[in-house]
Amino acid sequence: MALCSLVLLLLQAGSARSEGEVAAAAVAVEQLGDSNWTLILSGEWMLQFHAPWCPACKQIQDDWEQLGKSRQELGIHVGKVDVTREPGLSGRFFVTTLPTIYHAKDGAFRKYHGARMLEDFESFVREKKWKAVESISGWKSPSSIIMSGMAGLFRLSVWIRQMHSYLTDTLGIPAWGSYVIFAVATLLAGLLLGLLLVLTADCICPPKRQQKYQATEIIGGEDEDSEELEKREQDAPDWEVRGSGAEDEQNSPSSKASEEEEEEGSAFEEDQQVSDTEASDGGLRKRTVAGDC
Repeated sequence: MALCSLVLLLLQAGSARSEGEVAAAAVAVEQLGDSNWTLILSGEWMLQFHAPWCPACKQIQDDWEQLGKSRQELGIHVGKVDVTREPGLSGRFFVTTLPTIYHAKDGAFRKYHGARMLEDFESFVREKKWKAVESISGWKSPSSIIMSGMAGLFRLSVWIRQMHSYLTDTLGIPAWGSYVIFAVATLLAGLLLGLLLVLTADCICPPKRQQKYQATEIIGGEDEDSEELEKREQDAPDWEVRGSGAEDEQNSPSSKASEEEEEEGSAFEEDQQVSDTEASDGGLRKRTVAGDC
């Protein structure tokens, strides 16, 4: 009986010790996600992207946990990201292969391409081999605006896949029905986005209003009248040119003055009736044309 109780005590002590080691390892390796990934922007970090179903990731987990235990000796932080739970963060770092390891130093990120053993990890940090690796800069940097948009696209793709599974598995909608729903939703979203862009463009660059303009055309009236008069005199018959005594009396200065006054009065009335107003100035006629631009 005493022997059985001793064995139980030893087993409990061993299980408690193993649980304590697991808890210490879990604390040594920090889990990062969208909510706390900005921690790696300060200090020195070794960051691993992994997935539970990845065989290569499982092979290096022991060495990675040992690296987390020696973090204080190396003066670094050690973290890891589960891409199945944090698709946005994997999109921000544009992770395409697993496992993917990054070294971060005060916001400067470098991709680790060495061997995946504990000794290699430690020498990479202790001997500062990361200085020979070119840092990721520009639009590829995880803290850039473009990579933030990439993180949103990765999250959107995961949400679409989850919605497809919900429609087909939970609601029993066939796969083609789910595709139709997503197609209609995409068209509506495109129409709303186009309308928003048009309204924004109208507010920023409003269309110009139509303005009326007036153009004045100058017509040589004196030259045209003289040419027409010469033509009429050439075409007129002899009896019309010579005239009679009665016509000579009519062509007297008094009669000519009255005729000129009558012609001026009739010409003035005709000018008033013309739609595109004409004005005589120094033997020239001006016509004003109105229109829209």
